[in-house]
Amino acid sequence: MSAAEMNAPPAATLYNRVCVIGLGLIGSSLLRCLMNDRGLAAEVVACDRSDAVRARVAELGIADRVEADATLAVAGADLVVLCTPVGAYADVAALIGPHLAPGSTLSDVGSVKQAVVRDVSPHVPDGVHFVPGHPLAGTEHSGPDAGFKELFRGRWLILTPPPGTDAGAVDRLGRLWAACGSQIEVMDPSHHDQVLAITSHLPHLIAYTIVGTATDLEETTKSEVIRFSASGFRDFTRIAASDPVMWRDIFLNNREAVLEMIQRFTEDLTALQRAIRWGEGDKLLDLFTRTRAIRRSIIDAKQA
Repeated sequence: MSAAEMNAPPAATLYNRVCVIGLGLIGSSLLRCLMNDRGLAAEVVACDRSDAVRARVAELGIADRVEADATLAVAGADLVVLCTPVGAYADVAALIGPHLAPGSTLSDVGSVKQAVVRDVSPHVPDGVHFVPGHPLAGTEHSGPDAGFKELFRGRWLILTPPPGTDAGAVDRLGRLWAACGSQIEVMDPSHHDQVLAITSHLPHLIAYTIVGTATDLEETTKSEVIRFSASGFRDFTRIAASDPVMWRDIFLNNREAVLEMIQRFTEDLTALQRAIRWGEGDKLLDLFTRTRAIRRSIIDAKQA
């Protein structure tokens, strides 16, 4: 029997064995989707370096098998999805690369893509399809208890396959994410990083900064900020409660695009500061009217 035949899933399933490495919010949500729809994978394998996380995943029953050793976890899998912080990708890819099955697909869920291609590609063996991905979904919570199978429903999943990637592998992975409820888009890795720098990374950086500023206030004022928090500040605190390790890695691995957006934001903020100082109400009204229209378009696109 050829390697391709050994790796082919049963007729009733999209994949024979799917391995998810990293069992936080995204990884555990993907596990729940896979276990909920057994047409996606005949066997679901979960892997995490934390004893406590593995024990909890086993207790929750959201995988068929839970492994501590990533090399054992990926053995025989026809799809492996990296769900660790992106800063760990290079080490994980180097570890599992020699153990990936011929004809299998290696993917991920990281929020940056050029760095993923840079760090992972050298460790992908010939005959293994590398299809990076990014589900635009999440909450401020983390860990296996935070996951839920509806997380990806109605949200975008961006695939960023390098040039020359097998089209069948891309389509197959897209069908899995579509079955999880995602809308699928294929995008160049560099374009992905530019788009996400303004739609996701910069807003998180602003949220961390605003909440950090509140933390640095005098104790009396800070207590009042917490006591009288309006919805705007509460929204910032929700965003700023996101996983700090994950976001540290995102900013460091998408630094050029993020720095470009910070510069543009700083220029716009300076112009806004000037308008307030000089009482230029017409400029403020124009800005607020345009941004209100953006909000409405997001609602119309069912992404709110």
